[in-house]
Amino acid sequence: MILGKKNNVSEETFKNEQKIMATTPIPSNNMNDVNRIALGTKLVGDMASENDIRIDGDFEGRLYCAGRLVVGEKAVLKGDFYCADIDFSGTMKGGNIYAKQTLSLKSGCTIEGNLFFQRFQVELDSRFTGACKVIGEAEFNKVSAPVSAMLK
Repeated sequence: MILGKKNNVSEETFKNEQKIMATTPIPSNNMNDVNRIALGTKLVGDMASENDIRIDGDFEGRLYCAGRLVVGEKAVLKGDFYCADIDFSGTMKGGNIYAKQTLSLKSGCTIEGNLFFQRFQVELDSRFTGACKVIGEAEFNKVSAPVSAMLK
C-alpha cells in the first residue's frame, strides 16, 4: 500500500499524479510571503510590501500593501494605510484607511479615523468614528503614490 494513495485509484495513476505534483511550481503567494507584525511588537515608520501583511502588534506610520492587510483583534494602529483589501478586527487611534477594493470592518473593531474604499462591509458590533467616502482606483493610485513609490 502506498501512503496517501486513494483506494479507488490504480497505482500507475497515483504515480503519474505524484510526478505532476512534483513538477508543478509552487505559487508565489504562499504562506511564507505574508509579512507579520506579531503581538508584542511595535513598529514605527513607513512600510511597503507587494505581499499580504498581517498585523497583530502595534504599528504607527504609513503602510502600503499591494495585497491584503489583515488587522488582528489585539492590533493597535495609528497612521495612514493604503491596501488593495483590508480585513480590520483591531483598534485604530487616528489616521486614514484607503482600500483600493474592499474594506471589511469585523465585529468588535474600533476605528477613529477616515475611511476611503470602493466596497465597504461592516459586521455588527463594529465601532467607527470619522468620515467615509467611496473612491475609485484612479483616486486610490493618486493618494497612495508617495508610499507605493517605496517599492521602486
